[in-house]
Amino acid sequence: MPNAMDELEMRISQLRGRLRQALAAGERAAVPRLRAELRAAELSWDSALLESDDSMLSPPETLPAAMSLFPVREQVHQVLTVLGVAAAPRLIVATHEVLYAGGLIATKLASLRRDEERSFRAAPYARPYYICAALTADQLVGVRGLLAISTWPLDRRIMGPLSPRVDFLTAAIRLVRHLQGAGELGSQSIRLLWPFINNIPGAGSSTQEFDPSRLVAAAKAELKIHEEFDRQQREAAADRARRLPDAEQLFGGAQLKAVRSVTNT
Repeated sequence: MPNAMDELEMRISQLRGRLRQALAAGERAAVPRLRAELRAAELSWDSALLESDDSMLSPPETLPAAMSLFPVREQVHQVLTVLGVAAAPRLIVATHEVLYAGGLIATKLASLRRDEERSFRAAPYARPYYICAALTADQLVGVRGLLAISTWPLDRRIMGPLSPRVDFLTAAIRLVRHLQGAGELGSQSIRLLWPFINNIPGAGSSTQEFDPSRLVAAAKAELKIHEEFDRQQREAAADRARRLPDAEQLFGGAQLKAVRSVTNT
């Protein structure tokens, strides 16, 4: 697996270089194809990392169970890959506690996005991914307290009026499926899912017995109500965001930019 991931990282780096060259040379016809190839390579890298979790995350017997061998940014990446949506530090830490035996502290996430932005601005695309920001649909500024992955499609990182609810429902479905696949639907996992059970109509049971299929069905039913309108808003905002410089697409534009433009006229 490490060899495959090394090859994918090299492929991603090459595609990013070719994409920048095509943009600089005005070769617009080649850009969609290169973007599609880049996205496919990045998704393959994400999948390879997730598939390697079981073998890579088993610590030696001499280490405490809660100690992780990975940097904070990689621990956050692992959790966000499972959730599939932008998430707040509290949910990231709680999910990591259940899936990877803890070791992630919320205070360590406070400066992570700023560190990632500094790294990107110093050497753009030097890393295969960055922990970046979710962007508001109206002003395209970073949403405080929400972390995302740079390799996700841009519209997936946009937050419109309905997006928090859509992402909440999506995270519930993905978490249940991941926990079921890992065979980890014990009491600790149910505590992690409890906020979803309590806040999604029809997800709970009068007998107080947790039924994962009931939670998934309830989340899907509500998702059908919101997801189409939310998707349209996200895609429209993403079209505007693509006109921004690369760094602002990942970390958001300047706060109060619109207000300043009005006061200067």
